[in-house]
Amino acid sequence: MTAMKPSAQKVQDALHAQGFTNQVVELPDSTRTAAEAAAAAGCTIGQIAKSLIFAGKRSGQALLIIASGSNRVDEKQLTALVGEKVARPDAEFVRSQTGFVIGGVPPVGHVHPLRTFIDEDLLGYAEIWAAAGHPNAVFRLTPGELVQMTGGEVAALKIAPTG
Repeated sequence: MTAMKPSAQKVQDALHAQGFTNQVVELPDSTRTAAEAAAAAGCTIGQIAKSLIFAGKRSGQALLIIASGSNRVDEKQLTALVGEKVARPDAEFVRSQTGFVIGGVPPVGHVHPLRTFIDEDLLGYAEIWAAAGHPNAVFRLTPGELVQMTGGEVAALKIAPTG
């Protein structure tokens, strides 16, 4: 058995440090996008817990949004929740705040504590899959575990369908 990539091992260690037994798996195919992750994990796109980083425009505070892979985040809703306008930061900001590259940002194990919001739609699934520190690494968990391990606030975050 080969050793995990260091960034995936960091997530595995963070999970164990919090008392969780979830297992990080490295897959041969990319899990960088929600569609790729769903295909690699054998689940629906909605079951992918995608980690997105936003930043408060005034404060510069990093915000972790964990959204269902089938949803787009409503930035107006997020602005209302955090009390300031938000922006999508560049890759360097994401790496400096989380310790991970875009496409592999996990819900745990960040270099700085992050204010976290969880898409309420994820709570409708028995199991979900999250990135594990590398574009080819994921782990399976329950929505309850996600809330517990992140301390995230569950909120309505998706853009409402039109029509």
